Formats: sequence, C-alpha cells, structure tokens
Amino acid sequence: MEPIHFVNGGWTNGNPAIIGPMDHVMWMASTVFDGARYFEGVAPDLDQHCERLVNSALAFGLKPVLTAGEILELAQDGISRFPKETALYIRPMFFAEKGFVSPDPESTRFCLSVYEAPLPEPKGMAVTLSSFRRPAPNMAPTRAKASCLYPASGMALREAAEKGFDNAVVLDGIGNVAELATANVWMAKDGEAHTPIPNGTFLNGVTRRRVISLLEEAGVTVRERTITYPELLEADELFTTGNYGKVMPITRIDGRDLQPGPVYAKARELYWAYAHGDA
Repeated sequence: MEPIHFVNGGWTNGNPAIIGPMDHVMWMASTVFDGARYFEGVAPDLDQHCERLVNSALAFGLKPVLTAGEILELAQDGISRFPKETALYIRPMFFAEKGFVSPDPESTRFCLSVYEAPLPEPKGMAVTLSSFRRPAPNMAPTRAKASCLYPASGMALREAAEKGFDNAVVLDGIGNVAELATANVWMAKDGEAHTPIPNGTFLNGVTRRRVISLLEEAGVTVRERTITYPELLEADELFTTGNYGKVMPITRIDGRDLQPGPVYAKARELYWAYAHGDA
C-alpha cells in the first residue's frame, strides 16, 4: 500500500504537496516529529511517542494544534487502514507556516504519516567514532525531536560509510559518548548494562527508557553514567535501542569484532515480551 497521511482534516495517500517555498518550514526547518512502530500486531508505547511530539513542539516554540490523545486516536485509525501483518512506521509532525527566522506558533500545522517499513533484521552492525559532536542545550533545540538536528546525523553516517561502517558513535561537546547517529547506545560489562546518562545533548529515547525499566525489573543492573569511547572499545557487548530497529546488536567497533551477548539477548527478549503484552 501507498503511504497515508492525515493532513488538513482528512486522510490522503502518496506524497501530498502540503508546503510551499514561502512557508517557514521550507527555509527554516521549523519541524518537530516523532516516530513510532507497529509490528506483529502491536504498537508499543505509541502513547508516549504522541506525548513526546507535543513536548517537542512546545520546546521548539510551536503551538500544538492537537493533544497527545487526539494524535494517538489518529495513529490508531491510520494503523487500522493497513493489513494487520504489515510492519509500519508512524510519524506525526508539527511544523510552522509563518514567521521570520523564529517560527510563528499560531501558524503551526499538523501532519501524520503512516507507511510500510519492515523492521530491520538483528544481523549486527559495525560502528566507528564520528568526528561530529552533539550540540549542547544552549546551542540547539536539543530538548525537541527536531528535524534541524538530523543533518549532523546524516553527515556522521556518511563519514562512517566512507570508512566501511554502518553507523557512528557520536560524542557530546566535552568528549563523552552521547549516542549513535540514529539510536541510543549501550554497553555490557561483567553482566551489567551501561548506557550514557542523558545530559541534554541527546534524547532520552522512549525505547531506551522502556528497556531500562524492563532490565531492572528482571534483576539486571543498569548503570546510567558518563561513558568514554575507550570504554566502548573494551566492552563485553554493545547494542542499541531506538524506535526504528528497537533492540539491535553491534558486532564490530573499529577493528574489534564482537558477538551478540546475554545482556543484549535479554534486553531484546524482554522488550518483545513487553510489546506483545507478555511482561
């Protein structure tokens, strides 16, 4: 099926033209969005993704024109328009039409896109250190899931690809690990899970928070703390959490190969059980 979009009060499909060259979003990137997943008949934490979109809009200076509950209902309606077995990406957005440099919050518009997007297989990925850094909160709208933050991720991915890697470890402004270009990063050491503590330079992901709670409930020690890149190089395991792939293993960092380990396996098992209502 074609992608579907709720815009201007109704559903349409394809790739509708909803902005023009005079719209603020076109030249000032005044867009916030969120991403959720529907797969295997479930849409875990969809409500939290809708709530985060509203919070992102407020942090960016936009005016949400729908509540989180209204967005949730529309997302559920969109899901119902696809065959039940289809894996979907659910992407609601707020964006500004007017303003000069600063967006006019009164011009905020909404669009919800729902489209087929198979979950990636957990085959493992190779990562390397990026030369690009995450900005500090006083340098960019880091409290929002804002589109203007993502070109830097794209540059980090291109840099990694040119070196023969799939993804990039991105540091914060003072040289500690923040996340991957496209997901939150984890390491395991001596049976414990470690992940960078949120410091305002990267989003505290919905899937990240869920995995923390699931691991802790299962008796696995989780340490949110400052992590350096050399620690990743010496970890027993590396893996990621993020909406697009959920829980995925890292099987190479620079010149070192790793195997998916028991902490990663536990995290993925617990998340799938939670998503399907078995937790």
